[in-house]
Amino acid sequence: MWTALLLILAVALFVVYNTFIIVEMREKVIVERFGEYHDTLDPGFHFVIPFVDRVAYRHETREQVLDVPHQKCITKDNIEVEVDGIVYLKVMDAYKASYGINDYRLAAVNLAQTTMRSEVGKITLDDTFSERDAMNEAIVEELDEASDPWGVKVLRYELKDIQPSQDIVLTMEQQMEAERDKRAEITKSSGDRDAQINTSEGEREASILMSEGRRQQRINEAEGEARETELLAEATANGIERVADAVAQPGGSLAVKMRLTEQFSSKVPRK
Repeated sequence: MWTALLLILAVALFVVYNTFIIVEMREKVIVERFGEYHDTLDPGFHFVIPFVDRVAYRHETREQVLDVPHQKCITKDNIEVEVDGIVYLKVMDAYKASYGINDYRLAAVNLAQTTMRSEVGKITLDDTFSERDAMNEAIVEELDEASDPWGVKVLRYELKDIQPSQDIVLTMEQQMEAERDKRAEITKSSGDRDAQINTSEGEREASILMSEGRRQQRINEAEGEARETELLAEATANGIERVADAVAQPGGSLAVKMRLTEQFSSKVPRK
């Protein structure tokens, strides 16, 4: 008898437990009746019929973050790179997410990988670093369109890492080193050129100053000679004027003749 009572109590507890369903916040529950869709339960406390109704699916309505694993892609210029990313999505229709596809998370990740390979193949290696935003937008557009029948909204996609192969990395490092050496050589050549220009400018300025000095010296010498000639002419004119004044005086003519005779006699050699 006690066994029967315990069995009845256990069955009653099981029935009661399966009669009530609590749907948590940010969650939706799909209930099936006799194996077919019956209802979508929102957050709260709900009653179901035991052995008739069952919880078939539970979906989070919060934003979900899915990691897209590393994969190898080929760029437009035939360079192999490894790319990974992150998909942000949200379940908008629990019915479609349950019956529209087997596993929307796996489908979203696989589609993201396929779309990512396609987008990387459209651009060159250099553009993969500068066109990330455009690539992210293109991938989101493709994913969102494809995931609409799944009741899922793709909010955004972000490329995490774009890593070329080791050979390409080594080649890029060598190119960067060569570019640095080239810039250093250009800087050195520019410095040498500037030094030569400065030296030439200095020599030219010195030559101009020397020429200016010589020209000024010649001007000074010419002015000195002109002044000397002017003074000599002035002295001669004064002398002539005094002689003329002396001749004009009474007896001046005789005095001049006597003076000239004396000068002539002093210049004639004596025997």
